Amino acid sequence: MQTAIPCLFMRGGTSRGPFFKAGDLPADIATRDRVLLAVMGSPDKRQIDGLGGAHPLTSKVGIVSRGSKPGVDLDFLFAQLQPDKDTVDTTPNCGNMLAAVVPFALETGMILPQGDTTTLRVLTLNTDMQCDITVQTPCGHVEYEGKARIDGAPGSSAPIKISFLDTAGSVAPGLLPSGHVRDLIDGIDVTCIDNGMPLVIFKASAVDRTGYESAEQMNADTALKARIERLRIACGHAMKLGDVTAKNYPKMTLISAPRAGGSISTRSFIPHVCHDAIGVLAAVTVATACVLNGSTTEGIASVPAGNIKNISVEHPTGEFSVEIEVDPANPQNVTRAALLRTARLLMRGEVMVPGSVWAPKSAIFETSAKTA
Repeated sequence: MQTAIPCLFMRGGTSRGPFFKAGDLPADIATRDRVLLAVMGSPDKRQIDGLGGAHPLTSKVGIVSRGSKPGVDLDFLFAQLQPDKDTVDTTPNCGNMLAAVVPFALETGMILPQGDTTTLRVLTLNTDMQCDITVQTPCGHVEYEGKARIDGAPGSSAPIKISFLDTAGSVAPGLLPSGHVRDLIDGIDVTCIDNGMPLVIFKASAVDRTGYESAEQMNADTALKARIERLRIACGHAMKLGDVTAKNYPKMTLISAPRAGGSISTRSFIPHVCHDAIGVLAAVTVATACVLNGSTTEGIASVPAGNIKNISVEHPTGEFSVEIEVDPANPQNVTRAALLRTARLLMRGEVMVPGSVWAPKSAIFETSAKTA
């Protein structure tokens, strides 16, 4: 017999995956992880026996529950799976999947709409990060259609605004975990930074690339990937993250001068595959580096004046705009980051996992009663 688990399949930003209520999954973490692997069809590079899309961006899971802290409406646990690995990583954040959390809670009745718009405070359990998320809820329903566009997702949708409250040092110990805004590591000038996502930012020219190569070209460049991985492992120690060989962070971001009217151009490895776009929190972290004097972005980034800066981060399929606010008394101190995402409910129903993976006693009892 198979076990049926309620879920909604949702797109969040430029990612997608199944979303679950925490109470519908096993409380035991090891069992929960086996369930998630079965749900996604990992490990298998095609994920043919599950819901995964054979790519890290479509091998993600969202788990939502009511808020556990005062002032917090919802708790969100993000799980990153890999197509060809049997790992379930709940260490990093995912700002794209985060965009679907409030729509999920409203769709499942966990939270009631507040009016034409609904703003909820969400705690990402992975890194203890809080943010305020605003979605459109006219007539008491989530509105998915609208005119907002984000590069990396086709068409247009209703806007979802995410305002991050405190992202510095989400995984690493502090915004600049090495203690410096710039380091020379393994022969390359890098900025090791974590403002929502641990990143290593370095000029594409430092590895003899233009930084304008396509994601396909980057992914086919085995020599480049081997060089980046060697640098990543060295930077992991400098960032006080330990041996990162088996970890999904830090992400590696090659930068170059903007070519399409933006602030900076990027190619982001996540960490072994070049992203077709750039992750939400990676974009926030790159934008943060752009406003720090002495970072590796200096001399190539185009940064507007003022305390509130719109940083346009170019990527292989377009751009990602981040609104950065700095402290007037200390321009090196980023006080707020806000951005726009979209989301859409793709499917609602039950996902089936083999009973050998998980067979709750209640499910066994119900099956026995029906056959009696």
